[in-house]
Amino acid sequence: MLDKTVYGWWKSAVFYQIYPKSFLDSDGDGIGDIPGILSRLDYLSKLGVDGVWLSPVFASPQADNGYDISDYREIWPPYGTMEDMDRLIAEAKKRGISVIMDLVLNHTSDEHPWFREALKGRDNPYHDYYVWRDGKPGCPPNDMRACFGGSAWEYVPELHQYYFHQYAVKQPDLNWDNPEVRRELYHMIRFWVDRGVEGFRLDVIDSVAKEPDKKITARGPKLHEYIRELSASAFPEPGLVTVGEAWSADTEEATRWSAPDGSELSMVFQFEHICLDQGGEKWDTVPLSLPRLKRCFERWQRELHGRGWNSLFLDNHDLPRVVSRWGDDGRYRVESAKCLAAMLHGMEGTPYVYQGEEIGMTNAPLGLDEYEDLETVNMIAERRERGYPDGDILASARARSRDNARTPMQWDDSPNAGFTAGTPWFKVNENFREVNVKAAMEDPDSVFYFYQRLIALRKTCPVFRDGEFTLLLPEDEALFVYTRETDAERLLVVCNMSGEEREFDLPAGFESAATLIANYPGAVGVLRPWEARILYVGGRT
Repeated sequence: MLDKTVYGWWKSAVFYQIYPKSFLDSDGDGIGDIPGILSRLDYLSKLGVDGVWLSPVFASPQADNGYDISDYREIWPPYGTMEDMDRLIAEAKKRGISVIMDLVLNHTSDEHPWFREALKGRDNPYHDYYVWRDGKPGCPPNDMRACFGGSAWEYVPELHQYYFHQYAVKQPDLNWDNPEVRRELYHMIRFWVDRGVEGFRLDVIDSVAKEPDKKITARGPKLHEYIRELSASAFPEPGLVTVGEAWSADTEEATRWSAPDGSELSMVFQFEHICLDQGGEKWDTVPLSLPRLKRCFERWQRELHGRGWNSLFLDNHDLPRVVSRWGDDGRYRVESAKCLAAMLHGMEGTPYVYQGEEIGMTNAPLGLDEYEDLETVNMIAERRERGYPDGDILASARARSRDNARTPMQWDDSPNAGFTAGTPWFKVNENFREVNVKAAMEDPDSVFYFYQRLIALRKTCPVFRDGEFTLLLPEDEALFVYTRETDAERLLVVCNMSGEEREFDLPAGFESAATLIANYPGAVGVLRPWEARILYVGGRT
């Protein structure tokens, strides 16, 4: 078991992300909850993860599924009570699993008491907790657009002012230039640390130093000043893990976020690789270039080595399912799910497994009227206004919508996939009878047990944590091959990321290497569709 009082313990760890609303419903109301998570802690322990990242469980009107917080110190009632949360923290800790909470520090709900006070007048002390600009109806301060569509400014007639919202209208941005805002947030974080929380994922933390008058929403001039203050004030314990979500981060910026001295955060959660199949807009998909993906991973692996620390992920609550996106969710669903996992988990960084990824869950074939996600619903409306055919809009939603990751967890082949005894809040993917935890647990060759072995390897072979990365065959259109090396150990990761057989010759020094893990039996030679294997030898040649 990892010693979680020591700085850097997360470098050997694997985390599991839970989207509480869709994980498991314990009381039949159709909404996942904390008691449901409690009932599956042994499942997570069997998988071998060291921590769970909970998407927000705080009080919220749920305009953005909990990323619009109305009270940081209360639990949303459908999820349970504070006593349930305390029990989850304690029971998880007994199993060596840390609870990592998802904190939204860039904005609140418009139903948060701070914002309600802010609306009472310009002289109210809470007014300056948010970002306001004077203006007239129909004439916003500038033409900035919100990420979820429409203007980033909302007019309040009683104040003759606009407030800034980078996301939904119901998510007003906090004013981090106000030291009282920062102090309030630090006190709130200590409230959760005192209850036993062992880390935090910091939602869009690269946006807190925004300067909207200059149209700057990410990486503002004061960003690192604020993050260093946040770290010193709220995260002084060396064992607390802090994960900074930063869509804007490049490798140089990431070395500041995650510097080995711990002055800012434990690791960065960046998205450069995730955007490589995106066209002009998020909803426009272009074919993924494997050489381009490899060069992206190579740059992050080499430029952060010894200088910073990265997160490793392909799935999360904001992304489509990777087995549908970059794998083959038909004939080779199992093989491609394992291949993608081996490709990722062989690298340097801390892996994150999103709920259902470990059984190879896929995108859901929803209809246009079945989407729940605010961003997707807005896209459908906007593209209809612009004259897009419904067929094209549906294709974009099915490929890119965040709802792909939010269908209920598929536990078994019973009604509603075992997620709820009631009516689920969101449609269950129709393939749940074939793709579910029960079937995976009964099949020793399932995706689940492949993930279980990968997770165990990170704890037994230090080269996964410390090895230097070298990319091989950079221009190959199908093979993703790389080595990881320390003075004591060498790994070779070989992934055929295609549905065709491919010839492959072992590089020098690996002719007699042991196979640590593979998704096909037999030896390396002709690589079968979506074949992956990780080979091991001791020492450099």
